[in-house]
Amino acid sequence: MKANKILLVFIISMNFIFAQKSASTIILNVDECKDTISRHIYGQFSEHLGHCIYGGIWVGEDSPIPNTRGIRNDVVAALKKINIPNLRWPGGCFADEYHWMDGIGPRDKRPKMINTHWGGVVEDNSFGTHEFMDLCEQLGTEPYICGNVGSGSVDEMSKWVEYLTFDGESPMSKLRKENGREKPWKVKFWGVGNENWGCGGNMTAEFYADNYKRYATYCRNYGGNRLFRIAGGPYEDDTHWMETLMKNVNSSLMQGVSMHYYTVRDWGNKGSATDFDESEYFTTLQKCFAIDNHIKKQITIMDKYDPKNRIGLMIDEWGNWFDVEPGTNPGFLFQQNTLRDAITCAVNLNIFNNNSGRVKMANIAQMINVLQSLILTDGSKMVLTPTYYVYEMFKVHHDAALIPINYESPMYQLDDRSVPSVNVSVSKDRNGKIHITLVNVDPNKEIEVECNIKGVNKVSKGSGRLLTASKINSYNPFENPNSVVSSDFSNYNVNGNLVGIKVPSKSVVMIELN
Repeated sequence: MKANKILLVFIISMNFIFAQKSASTIILNVDECKDTISRHIYGQFSEHLGHCIYGGIWVGEDSPIPNTRGIRNDVVAALKKINIPNLRWPGGCFADEYHWMDGIGPRDKRPKMINTHWGGVVEDNSFGTHEFMDLCEQLGTEPYICGNVGSGSVDEMSKWVEYLTFDGESPMSKLRKENGREKPWKVKFWGVGNENWGCGGNMTAEFYADNYKRYATYCRNYGGNRLFRIAGGPYEDDTHWMETLMKNVNSSLMQGVSMHYYTVRDWGNKGSATDFDESEYFTTLQKCFAIDNHIKKQITIMDKYDPKNRIGLMIDEWGNWFDVEPGTNPGFLFQQNTLRDAITCAVNLNIFNNNSGRVKMANIAQMINVLQSLILTDGSKMVLTPTYYVYEMFKVHHDAALIPINYESPMYQLDDRSVPSVNVSVSKDRNGKIHITLVNVDPNKEIEVECNIKGVNKVSKGSGRLLTASKINSYNPFENPNSVVSSDFSNYNVNGNLVGIKVPSKSVVMIELN
């Protein structure tokens, strides 16, 4: 009995010591790369919701705000700097009440509609298919169009694909030409409905799977255009929905399945985006880290039915969801964006990178003025959020080889709760440069990280970037837009194939090695 007590005391003591430890060891297996981190993991999402489109992207050709054919120049310039690979549109829930033919032709003749999902405001359809495709061309990004299954028809979706991509003679190609576009566009990513278990029709998994096959059959490949058709997948860890799709739809009709997950404290009380304490910060971290387990559950189902890995997991809605800012329309989902958002964004992106054998796309919700935005606008003013700078730092991973890692992390503890302090992913680009992206979620302690790089004789010091701030709720207000920005980082050393990094508290770090 006495020996058992001694053993128990020893175990408790070791756990306490490990919890207090402020060092992490990472082994990089450079010679074991097999997966590629798709650049499409860094995709964006723009919905007809609040001021994402109107005011955020579209101001009209007569606006005093500098624009190109009605699209804001400052927003385009900012997004081009981070090389966004794809842009999802028109929703979201809005997609399943959107009828695309209302958004083509002369703008003054386009019918108006009520945006029933988001604030009950009037949608005048001045931003439609041609405007969206113009935006994608200005950005140099791939369009990801989400079609209407909830209130639309097979015929309507089929004609939209034809209108966009057919180069021969047909009623739809003729109509496109009459509206000013002679040659078709290239469109790869095509979503067949959105959240059809909820706002997209409140369907059962079985009903949606049957309907998906009908719709997808008539989403044709015209000429050299090849559609990557994406089924509306589950929320969180709804494995029944995923299993129903994987069991009933083969890869000739379905190249991807979406998954949605929001980091939200409580759907009835989401909490403030800026006014929170360390306990609320910790809760957000716990909810954020949980996505990894949800992803792995869905991957297990996909591996069962698709062992050759032909179907991608597309996490095309994710991010933090807090209460709207006081005094704003509750249907517009406008929230500020703090260092907390940047930290959870980096954690998510590292998790997606590390699951890139199956995860082929991810789209943060949303790009501008809605939920966890990269950009906020107010009239002619524009501000880049802390989340934007994470995308700036992480663009080094686009289409790079994922380097497998093994690592130990100290634990960040609060009361009786704990999460790993360190979150990391590593890649090697086409030029052989190694990029390490690290997150220290602990708001109080610097962490020393030692990287042992296997598979190479030695590396040399390259460059580094750091994102941090004085407080976890620091953000960039319009009157002081550079409060939280990335900066150069050099607090690391290289000795042969060993790299030592001192990662500041509550920070995101990117290290480049040559």
